[in-house]
Amino acid sequence: MNLRVHIGKARQFFLASVHPRPYALDTPEPIVSFCFDDFPRSAYTEAKAILTAFGVRATYYAAAALMNTRNDLGDHFTQSDLDELLADGHELACHTFSHISCRRVPLTVFENDVQKSKDWFRELTGLHSANFAYPFGHVTVSAKKQIGAQMNSCRGTYDGINGPIADLNLLRANSLYGGTESFPRIDALLRAVEKHGGWLIFYTHDIGQSPSRFGCTPALLEKVASTAAERGLRVLPVQSVIATATHSLKSFSPEISNYLA
Repeated sequence: MNLRVHIGKARQFFLASVHPRPYALDTPEPIVSFCFDDFPRSAYTEAKAILTAFGVRATYYAAAALMNTRNDLGDHFTQSDLDELLADGHELACHTFSHISCRRVPLTVFENDVQKSKDWFRELTGLHSANFAYPFGHVTVSAKKQIGAQMNSCRGTYDGINGPIADLNLLRANSLYGGTESFPRIDALLRAVEKHGGWLIFYTHDIGQSPSRFGCTPALLEKVASTAAERGLRVLPVQSVIATATHSLKSFSPEISNYLA
């Protein structure tokens, strides 16, 4: 393991330990959530049939400024995509307005951008955007404290399983990238949450036969969704899981369970 990896692991451990907001998952069942970040159109147009086939309602963390644009993830969402997504019962969540990193701008700029995103959601959909994901997975101590106090949950990209105590200021999540060659790693996570319980969150970006390095193929998404269904795992969007987390704890050990350690 090289020095950069060591530093990254140390940063993750430190950020996971500060300013936690502990919640006990008030459910005996293992839970799985599927998340799509940035909201490239393919995350809905290509994933819709798969999600519908397995009764999956997902969480889409949309960055408002990406609407009607195109980048290396492909075309991004349109107004009609938002309308259809919400009509289908999926969750629309916050990913800042401008898709900026809290490591690269002052905290006040980052906070204002999050608030701008929340205002945009409310004006466009009439809904309150209560859940948040950090763009690029970048987290700072000050952002975790400040943004965590403003949202029902904040999700990062630190891998592992949430539970039995989850930190709602920095939920753990696991990437769905590439094709079915990635499934053994994912299957290990599914088996772990099935055996030990907890809340397993997956995230990806675009969906396609030749996805970006931040996306996955339809075959991988279908294999993960079908495996979760076959094993009887409960699949819920983030907002529905948060609604079950009713037991706030006054004290908290910074070691959030990983189960794979």
